[in-house]
Amino acid sequence: MTTNRNPQAAQMADESMVRNLAAQAQAIWPQERALFERYGAPARILDLACGTGEITRRLAELFPQAQITGVDLEETHLNTARKSTAAFGPRVSFEKGDAFELGFDDGSFELSVVRHMLQAVPDADRVLAQLKRVTRPGGRLHVLAEDYSMMHFWPVATDTDEFWRLGPVTYARNTGSDLRSGRKIFNWLSELGCRDVRVDYVVCDIVRVERELFASIWEAWRDGYTDVIAQNTSLSREQVWEGWNDMIAAIRNPQGYACWQIPVISAVV
Repeated sequence: MTTNRNPQAAQMADESMVRNLAAQAQAIWPQERALFERYGAPARILDLACGTGEITRRLAELFPQAQITGVDLEETHLNTARKSTAAFGPRVSFEKGDAFELGFDDGSFELSVVRHMLQAVPDADRVLAQLKRVTRPGGRLHVLAEDYSMMHFWPVATDTDEFWRLGPVTYARNTGSDLRSGRKIFNWLSELGCRDVRVDYVVCDIVRVERELFASIWEAWRDGYTDVIAQNTSLSREQVWEGWNDMIAAIRNPQGYACWQIPVISAVV
């Protein structure tokens, strides 16, 4: 197992990530909510890597009888989450925890959720094994796992596919994570013995998501990751910055098209 379990710790703690989590939740939840509604009325829910609690709060609204526990490594994010969900009282709680060694008994939850996290850690399949362990037999897993080869933009001045390959994907590989983990989740869950493994896609594009909201996700990534990508790849800082801005221009172009397909994988334990 890779020694550094959290190679993107500094980026995850940056203020740009707070902006990103809020914008992603706003853009994605309208489609993802319908996927959660298929799970009935789980009594106990784990929101692993809950961040600032954007989705924890939405889950609390969607499942008003559920006890929900959010877990994250970043204490500042957890404090933000506690404040934003205070109105739900004790049925929504948060604690600091390591996704590789969850401090819960086997079968503690009926629905276990992890979103926007597996692409940022090494050995992501081990996190899924922990998620399965703490979910009761017959319970469900819900995994939103990005694959950063599932996006496209036009018109652009540069080759955005090459930007992702030479920039973010290479940076992640060089620092111990995998930005293409989304395509692997079906296989990993199947190998863990999960049943009824399904793959759905949330489509974040300029048809379904307002352009400025869409652009704000890319701006947050640009602001939080440009320097570290330049430090860990062959691209200069100027090239990385221009790459982000090229995609942002396509998103904002009234005649342009931009699309980000996000795999959402669910399974029965």
